[in-house]
Amino acid sequence: MHIPFRAYAAPLNALGLIIAIFGLLMLFPLAVSQYLGDGAGKAYDVACFATLLSGAALFAFTRRYRRNLRIHDGFFLVATTWAILPVFGALPLLSYLPGLTLVDAYFEAASGLTATGATVLTGIDNLPVSINLWRTFLHWIGGMGIIVLVVAILPLLGIGGRQLFKAETPTPMKESSLTPRIAETAKGLWVTYILLTLGCILFLWLAGLDGWDALIMAFSITGLGGFANHDASLAWYGSHLVEFVAMVFALASALNFATHYLALSRRSFTPYLRDPEIPFFFGVLALSITLLLVYMMHNDVQADFFATLSQVSFQVVSMSTSLGLIAYDYSQWPMFVQLWLLFLGSFVACSGSAGGGIKMMRAIILYKQVLREVIRSLHPNAVRPIRLSGQPVGENVLHAVLGFSFMYMVSIVVLTLILSASGLELVEAFSSVVTCLNNTGPGLAKVAGGNYQALGDFQTGVLAFAMILGRLEIFTLLVVFTPAFWRR
Repeated sequence: MHIPFRAYAAPLNALGLIIAIFGLLMLFPLAVSQYLGDGAGKAYDVACFATLLSGAALFAFTRRYRRNLRIHDGFFLVATTWAILPVFGALPLLSYLPGLTLVDAYFEAASGLTATGATVLTGIDNLPVSINLWRTFLHWIGGMGIIVLVVAILPLLGIGGRQLFKAETPTPMKESSLTPRIAETAKGLWVTYILLTLGCILFLWLAGLDGWDALIMAFSITGLGGFANHDASLAWYGSHLVEFVAMVFALASALNFATHYLALSRRSFTPYLRDPEIPFFFGVLALSITLLLVYMMHNDVQADFFATLSQVSFQVVSMSTSLGLIAYDYSQWPMFVQLWLLFLGSFVACSGSAGGGIKMMRAIILYKQVLREVIRSLHPNAVRPIRLSGQPVGENVLHAVLGFSFMYMVSIVVLTLILSASGLELVEAFSSVVTCLNNTGPGLAKVAGGNYQALGDFQTGVLAFAMILGRLEIFTLLVVFTPAFWRR
């Protein structure tokens, strides 16, 4: 099939711009490295130059083809951006860690940008501050979305911001916006995100972390990523106060940022009361903590009630929100508890948040659809529309949710079979796929701590694909693999 270059020159022009901006973002860890003299400066010199040069060259080469982007272009640009940026994000790691393979470096960078937090690195405690900063800064960039950032700060370039925003923003209700201008919506979301991050830095510092640790961990927590600057993750600090701060800001980041923005701009708590996801969000968390606490106490996993409550509460919040930080070795807990934690990461985070999974909004719609079908079985003539916040959910939204849920399950099955065929044990294969597709990080058995170093290049490559697939909510990426997409 002949694919004319000019048909995709406009989105490629925007891609060049995005790559160049990504290169400029590398100046932040470069400046930190130079300031601290941590020895990683040369790695950023090479990476920053290569990224800026590549982006500028692509932008200049395609500049004469610039135009407003259409829906077709938006899908192409978002998919290629998330597939290509990890290549450039991996350059500082490849430069500083010469023993790292290209596939593992791509996996690490993809895990960072998708806010998954799965890692192939050990000896993290000995890495320079700027390297660990770059790893969690990737979380922070990817948590809200690099393209949403571009739409927010460069509204005058005419690259079709609305199409990009709709293609990338993680929510089943993609047609809604906070303001008439999509650039203003993107700015509002990023301002809210920045304020939340600054608050997290402050409270982590007050909880006892030094300035750099507070900054690094705040990027990880508000981006719901899961990378840490210690091999022991959050357990290294051994502080209940630090865990509490992490829980509070993880919960905030797992709520819809549109709700935060509305509450902030209106100086009112009312938007939280009207958000249909919030009661289910906190209800599932409370139910899960209670259930697992009773189960662990009943099975004599621990004798101390308050210690068990503290540990269960943290890991439930961490896994549910897709944060994925580890404060306790849950691999020693009963398998039922581990599976429940894995399950929570699949749906609890709210739509429009930094979290992963199918999102609470879709879970609510699926629950109400099942309930409606049960009632229809008893009363075939009953008319029972599905409502959220008193408003009926359109059939188009319902069909989209059902289609997404089907493809979500298909993706888990297919990718699990692929990993199983590659020689990975079924438990590791299944949990790795689920946790990477949900952008959570820690799995079960060998990958319980979120470290995937034991896996081969093919396996980590498959999981890197799963991370991007989950971050783009499946259809945005899969659509570019259909023959219809490439027809003129």
